[in-house]
Amino acid sequence: MKLLQSLFICLFLSFGVQQASSQVYRFKTSSLSVMKKNDLGKWGDWSEFGKAELIITLDGAKNRIIVNSIELQLFNIISYGQKISTEYDDTITFECEDNEGGPCTILIVTRKNQNNRMQFYINYNDVRMVYNIYNIE
Repeated sequence: MKLLQSLFICLFLSFGVQQASSQVYRFKTSSLSVMKKNDLGKWGDWSEFGKAELIITLDGAKNRIIVNSIELQLFNIISYGQKISTEYDDTITFECEDNEGGPCTILIVTRKNQNNRMQFYINYNDVRMVYNIYNIE
């Protein structure tokens, strides 16, 4: 009987997680900053934020993230990370593969101590991009 109860609970939790990850979220960006590694392999400074107005779509049902920039950026989500909360930030991580097969990590960070400002990071081995974002319906 306990085995049956445990199985039922596992199935219930499994379906709940699948439903949560199959939602579609849309964000609008306001600005972009970039950081690159130099020839010695050390990270440089973040660039000044520049105006960047575009739409980012996180589609859990299709396991992908789309950045609607001039050159469309499509990321297939390989794995979903756990939400990590600290005193200052809430961070959700996605291990992804871009449309050329390159691995990258995408993070959505909410800065609690900055009026819940949201940022969207795309991290490669040699370049990092961060968009300031906000939710849209």
